[in-house]
Parts: sequence; structure tokens; C-alpha cells
Amino acid sequence: MLTWEELPPCPVATTVRLIGNKWKPLIIRDLMEGTKRFGEFRKSIPGISQKALTENLRALEEDGLILRTAYPEVPPRVEYRLSETGESLKPILDAMTAWGTAYKKRLSQES
Repeated sequence: MLTWEELPPCPVATTVRLIGNKWKPLIIRDLMEGTKRFGEFRKSIPGISQKALTENLRALEEDGLILRTAYPEVPPRVEYRLSETGESLKPILDAMTAWGTAYKKRLSQES
């Protein structure tokens, strides 16, 4: 998890630092629906590599946005879910969804 000193002074920059890459918003979007396993992300996020998914899940966990639960089973089962802090991103994702939908609609009307 980042320390206070490592956070950018700008709140927007802080948010972008935590969720602003190609994959993190899509992982969070999927977790808004509930608990997911690694393979479920691979199916729901086209184009994400195993390495990129692993790195982004670890980063989101380290930043306190998601929780990872490993079950001592054979074969191993690992599940991911949003933390309370991760859940608080819902209004941001909802706003991004609304904006993206409106933008796509506007473009389709211009074509």
C-alpha cells in the first residue's frame, strides 16, 4: 500500500495512480458484480495476458482496493472481491459507464 508521502498531492492524480491503467478499471468493473476467480477475469477481459492480470490483481490488492482469499484445496482455489475502499469506487465507474455510453451514442449519430 502506498504511504501518505508517496501519494501525489492532487486528488485526481491519486485516483489515476490507483486505477488509471488499461486493465484496473475493467477488473474493478467485474468485481462490482461480485467475487471472481482468476479464470473468470481471463474470459471477461479480452486481450489481458496472464502476466498483466496477475500484476494488476497484486497491485490492486497491495493498494487495498481488492481482497484475495486463497482456499487450502487441491487444486488451489483463489477468489477476489472488492474491499470496502474498492466498493467506494462504484460512483466513479458508474460515471465512466454513463460518459462512455453517451460518447458512443453521440459518435453513432454523427456517422
